[in-house]
Order: sequence, then C-alpha cells, then structure tokens
Amino acid sequence: MKLDIYTLKGKKTGEEIDLPADIFEAPVNKDLMHQAYVRQMANARLGTHSTRGRSEVRGGGRKPFKQKGTGRARQGSIRAAQWVGGGKVHTPKPRDYTKDMPKKMRRAALRSALSVKAAENEIVVIDDLKISDQKTKTMVTAMDKLVGDNSALILLSEKSEQEEMVARSANNLPSVKTLLANYANIRDLLGYDKVVVSLKALDVLVSYLGKEERVK
Repeated sequence: MKLDIYTLKGKKTGEEIDLPADIFEAPVNKDLMHQAYVRQMANARLGTHSTRGRSEVRGGGRKPFKQKGTGRARQGSIRAAQWVGGGKVHTPKPRDYTKDMPKKMRRAALRSALSVKAAENEIVVIDDLKISDQKTKTMVTAMDKLVGDNSALILLSEKSEQEEMVARSANNLPSVKTLLANYANIRDLLGYDKVVVSLKALDVLVSYLGKEERVK
C-alpha cells in the first residue's frame, strides 16, 4: 500500500512510501482485537473498591432486644445487613483484574488494528515532526491541514527535544493525543479517527511489529 508523504504543514512532499504489507495489510482478526482491548481496559482497573461486611462494621456487640415477647422479628445485632448502618452482603472487595495475553497475540492485534486503519485511509504519514515554536496554535493549524475535523493520534519516534515540543504543543488539544510509537496500543489506535505517524516513528513500528509470525 502506497501513501503520500506530507509535511507537518499539510503539504505533500511529492514522495510516496510503500507501507509494509505484513503490518498494514495483515489479516484482520476482530476477536483478537477485542481480546486485546478487554485486556487493556481490565489491566487499567485499580481494583481497590471495598465495602464493609457484618464483621467489619463498628458496634452491634449486644442483642438489641430480647428474643421473645416483643412481637417483633428476632434480631441478633443492629449491624446485620437489614439494619441501617449494617454490614453489606455480596458487595465488592479488593481484587486483581489483570489479564494475561501472549506477546505474539498482542502484537498481532496491533497489526490488525493498523491494517484496519490503513484500509480505511486513516493513516497520515509525515516526513518529520519538527515545529519552529512551541505553541498550541501551531499544532491547531497543522492538525487542521492534516486531519481536518477528525481526532488524531500522533505517534512519536523518541523523546527528543523536537518531538517533546510537538507533544507539549498538542497537550491542550482535546481531540489530539501524542504517544511514543513503541507504546502503541489497541485502545488508542481504534479510539482516534486518524493516526499521524512520522517516517522515524514508522521505523519504530516496523522494528517490533514486522519480525514476528502472524497469529491466525
């Protein structure tokens, strides 16, 4: 698949790049992408939710009233679940939501996501991520030229001074996110309309997604 190369100002350089077929034209496995997405969302959960059971609520050490003769239902403690202020039953306790997924499967899911983006013409390749000044206005103009009204995920190649300027300039844009290419993940790839990738960032993607066998 060949794509035109743009500058950060939205102009074509006159050159094209042939995207690696094993990454951007891989078989799309929807089940695998769903599994990777569920895993990522589950691993982001803290699992710190907690409620107090009957044995953890303060008070209720004595029987509230005698067993017989009152005409009321028998009660053993004012901290039972049916009392206001009592302990809770079958409610959340701290737990670990972490899910495992083999590395080959995770990377195959990324290849599927990138292939979907490429097939729908949602990948924009630029020659370099360089801006003359660190201003939000500069990135607003650049994104308007490159992606229009669409949301965009900008993949960075490294933590260089120039690319850090791009990241800081895009921080205030609600529909734009910057991310290191080696941190590419299924949620961000599918959560933004366009993926803006520089030639250097493309090399990073190829370095770790283009050398493994695909998971069928």
